[in-house]
Amino acid sequence: MPLKELLSLMALSTGVGAIIGYVFRWLLVLSRKGSIEVEIKQILFDAREQAKQITGEAEELARQKVALAEVEFKEKEEKITRAEDRVFKREESLDKKQRELDDEVAAVKAKIEEVRTVKERADQLIKERSDELARVAGLTKEEAKERLYQELQREADEDLMMRLAKLERDGMERLDRRAREILTTAIHRLGNSVAADTMATAITIPNDELKGKIIGKEGRNIKAFERATGVEVIIDDTPGSILLSSFDPIRRAIARVALENLIIDGRIQPAKIEEIAEKAKADVNKIIKEKAEAAAFEAGVLNLDPRLMMILGRLHFRTSYGQSVLQHSLEMAHIAGMIAEELGANPQIARAGALLHDIGKALDHEVQGTHVEIGRRVLQKFGVQEEVIKAMQAHHEEYPYETVESVIVQVADAISGGRPGARRDSVEQYLKRLGDIEEIATSFPGVERCYAISAGREVRVFVRPDEMSDFASRELARNIALRIENELKYPGEIKVNVIRESRAIEYAR
Repeated sequence: MPLKELLSLMALSTGVGAIIGYVFRWLLVLSRKGSIEVEIKQILFDAREQAKQITGEAEELARQKVALAEVEFKEKEEKITRAEDRVFKREESLDKKQRELDDEVAAVKAKIEEVRTVKERADQLIKERSDELARVAGLTKEEAKERLYQELQREADEDLMMRLAKLERDGMERLDRRAREILTTAIHRLGNSVAADTMATAITIPNDELKGKIIGKEGRNIKAFERATGVEVIIDDTPGSILLSSFDPIRRAIARVALENLIIDGRIQPAKIEEIAEKAKADVNKIIKEKAEAAAFEAGVLNLDPRLMMILGRLHFRTSYGQSVLQHSLEMAHIAGMIAEELGANPQIARAGALLHDIGKALDHEVQGTHVEIGRRVLQKFGVQEEVIKAMQAHHEEYPYETVESVIVQVADAISGGRPGARRDSVEQYLKRLGDIEEIATSFPGVERCYAISAGREVRVFVRPDEMSDFASRELARNIALRIENELKYPGEIKVNVIRESRAIEYAR
């Protein structure tokens, strides 16, 4: 085949192939276009169905929301209606109260006006009374006013005095009744002897010939005795008696025991005197220990330091106003324990404070200071509880009452020392105290007479009624009592009675 034909055939076949390819491509495009349209139609259909479903759900949800909103709106509308009703009722109530308040204000204003009228009338009456008084009495207005003020002040004082007396009477009756119950219970449980127990310093001898033996040749026996015992031996013309004198009760006790043993032995000489004096010291120390142990056991105060017990036992030989200090302390311990039990306080602290309250008196002639201060230092030295020290240190009011037990100890001290027969004074001291009491009472202005009665336990003061009112009489009684407390020393308590008496005397002829 010629080349030209071959080329033509190839060109023709290429053209036919291109046409066939184009046709196939066009057919392929048409087929794809039909499937895409179908898909698009399906998508559109699905979209319309989904839109209808969403729209239905939205409409249903919208209807529910609207229904719920309508219900809530109705509820809120009802609440608002009820609130408006309450507000309306409250406004009505407030209006009513306002009207009532206005009426009350009007009534108060009327009362104020009435009071103002009454006050003006009262002022007018007072002025008229003052003018009348000035006219009748011949006084000036200022003088009448002063007299009126004095009369009003007197009436006010009398009214105040009556009120104070009533309050004091009612309160004191209740307190006194309760105090009597507690003290009666405590004293009733302790019915011991009231006889004073004192150590005698007079030694009885069988005959007067022993006086010469006791003196010895050139007085050597009596000098040896005084040197060994530290006491003064007084031998006078008193038959059958020898006196031992010393400010220290322990020395007097040792001397008494030693002298009695010498008289029994009969061999009175310096060497024997020294031997028996040493033995007497041991005997007295044994007595001191036994008395302290017995007192502590009876009072229920245990576990005390042995050295403190020896100091406590020395109070057996110490007396105060004729009363044994150890016996007084033991009695106080019983009373304080009973009162503490009645009051609900600590009976152990109260008993210990009472038993040890006067322990300073065992050393007051050896150590400087009051027996309370000495006792505090002694108890602190031997490690006694702080509560016990507080209970004992206030029994003479040198220290404040810090605990209930301190008050109980002071009360027990007053009961034990003030009961009849517990203490005794010398006649000179007794008479001097009575004179001092009357002198203090009569030193106040307005006092007419004064008498100390009931063995110095009570003072009756008569005042001039024209110089002193009833209110001033009460103040005078307190001032007298305070001066007696500050200036005098006495056992127990002293009652001050101030008597104001008015007498009107006329004669019928």
